Amino acid sequence: MKKNILMMSAILFGMVVGFSSCSDSDKNDTPTVEIDPLETDYSAANADQWGNYMVAVASLLQKDATTLYNDWAVAYKGGPSFASTFKAHDDADYPSAISCIDEILDKCAGIAKEVGGQKIGGPITKYRAGQVKEALYAVESWFSYHSIEDYSNNIRSIRNAYYGVYDPTKKDSEVTPHAHSIAALLSTANADLDSRVRAKIQATIEAIEAIPAPFRDHIDCAESDKARTACTELQNLIEGELIAYFDDMQKDNPELDNIIQQFVDGVILPTYKDLKEKNDLLYAAVRNFQEHPTNVNFQNCASAWMASRTPWESSEAFLFGPVDAEGLDPNMDSWPLDASGIVAILNSSKFENMEWTGEYIPEPEDDEEAATMTDEDLEKAGEIAAAQNLRGFHTLEFLVFKKGQARRVN
Repeated sequence: MKKNILMMSAILFGMVVGFSSCSDSDKNDTPTVEIDPLETDYSAANADQWGNYMVAVASLLQKDATTLYNDWAVAYKGGPSFASTFKAHDDADYPSAISCIDEILDKCAGIAKEVGGQKIGGPITKYRAGQVKEALYAVESWFSYHSIEDYSNNIRSIRNAYYGVYDPTKKDSEVTPHAHSIAALLSTANADLDSRVRAKIQATIEAIEAIPAPFRDHIDCAESDKARTACTELQNLIEGELIAYFDDMQKDNPELDNIIQQFVDGVILPTYKDLKEKNDLLYAAVRNFQEHPTNVNFQNCASAWMASRTPWESSEAFLFGPVDAEGLDPNMDSWPLDASGIVAILNSSKFENMEWTGEYIPEPEDDEEAATMTDEDLEKAGEIAAAQNLRGFHTLEFLVFKKGQARRVN
């Protein structure tokens, strides 16, 4: 998820929000906060533009999901697939097996940090600083009330990488590590560390799922604090003991090659295949709504959107390679949105404003990085980011959902 803090001031969406405590033992007197609503909703007057915008966004999601799968499974930039390159680990980016393991574990720690520090911690910090409106806007997936599911699936992506498996049809208790996985190797080499990693992953999922839903109504509560803390503890365990153990003790283990192969074939490829297939179904549901705008078909779009989020959020522990280099992550998952730009597209039907061409140039992380970029690159990066904030899962989420429910045509 590309989280552009500078876009916060541009967000206009709103609703009446009653922030509440999370349990009888943690009550407070937080008042209801009135947020001026944006008077834009599906109606007979804008029905055609609304449906066309939904199709345009769903089409780009389908295209990006297909590109991502093909980059890994078929060919990348005219050469071999990225799967082949990663498994071979004989180039400048990945010169050894341990460099691949480090990449996997580093990204696992990174998503734990993002969930705890940004996705959960960001809204908490803003709320307690008195920035109540900004706290709401910082909550990802609040149009659909899907935040808790997104965050817990982010942590499951860590488990999947660690276990070497992807099977969203199984309950957490039914998922076991593959014989060629980081978990399996560690269970024989350092059973105590493996046991603690497994327990911390599951405890973090459970802590997130203990937050009363929707998260947007329960930002300031003990359960949210516990979930944030659990994410930080998981991050520290991976960044500290787990990475150090492999770098110090296992870097020359020939089993690492088997682990990398299983990670690609058993986690990345099936996750991205599922993402592609779910986005094909999402696009079909959106096209059907465009042709037959009914409440049932609005609900079908909402269900298809929910289904497509599972493989995406389950991929965030491995946001490296094509998804990063080609800007596919912010293409698909930018948050927050440029609400005023979205409304402008609804009024003008200038869907071309969502697209960009040429080499992907990400926005600088800070002023120091910006100082190293040319004015031309800075301008190009800004243009790309502006387009990305008008598309993706969350733009479609706004077009399909209202207050956690599918929108209605009447």
